[in-house]
Amino acid sequence: MTSHPSSQNIKLAVDAVIFSIKDGDLQVLLIQMKKSPFTGDWAIPGGIIDDSETTIEAAERILKTQTGVSNVYLEQLMTFDDVNRDPAGRVVSVAHVALLPNTQAKLETTEKYQDVRWWPVKKLPKLAYDHKQILQVALDRLTAKIQYTNIAWSLLPLHFSLTELQAVYETILDKPLDKRNFRKRIAALDLIEPSGKKREGGAFRPAELYKFKEKTLKYVEIT
Repeated sequence: MTSHPSSQNIKLAVDAVIFSIKDGDLQVLLIQMKKSPFTGDWAIPGGIIDDSETTIEAAERILKTQTGVSNVYLEQLMTFDDVNRDPAGRVVSVAHVALLPNTQAKLETTEKYQDVRWWPVKKLPKLAYDHKQILQVALDRLTAKIQYTNIAWSLLPLHFSLTELQAVYETILDKPLDKRNFRKRIAALDLIEPSGKKREGGAFRPAELYKFKEKTLKYVEIT
């Protein structure tokens, strides 16, 4: 590989905003910083890409090594390139957004960070760098995309009830939806089908469980 004649000194990084719905709240996965000047602050998982990586490959690697998360829905969000976004020098970040079902996966991180945990998006701690802005852009993307795609599948387990499906939309849109109209719309879109399973237990009759016919992104008008 020949060197480029440019004398610029810019590093390329990726950041990954990871959302999941837990305890009835939309939550985001954050890591706690050790290094100055952000010691004790929280941040979106991220880092500099390797010479041999694409940005999506770097995002997948960072998710795995910094949070223990892998095999989740992941898409590029946008580029953040404010000249002063990183006090250590000029760093351009290609941000991504990831969606994760509510699982009991054990979170882990590297020695570079103090901690890793889920935070409700309505009760965020102080964020490092420009991560408050990145997170808001990711939230806006998710709020919009849940209304015109079938992306809800990436936040649900393999089998789910209609009540759980509706709860995903209500949580992200932050508003109640009419049960009858929602179920009528979902049926008309033909996105899901009965799984043949039921959830036993509780005071009510067993809930019929459903599954998505496809787990690939489709553009549909949900609401």
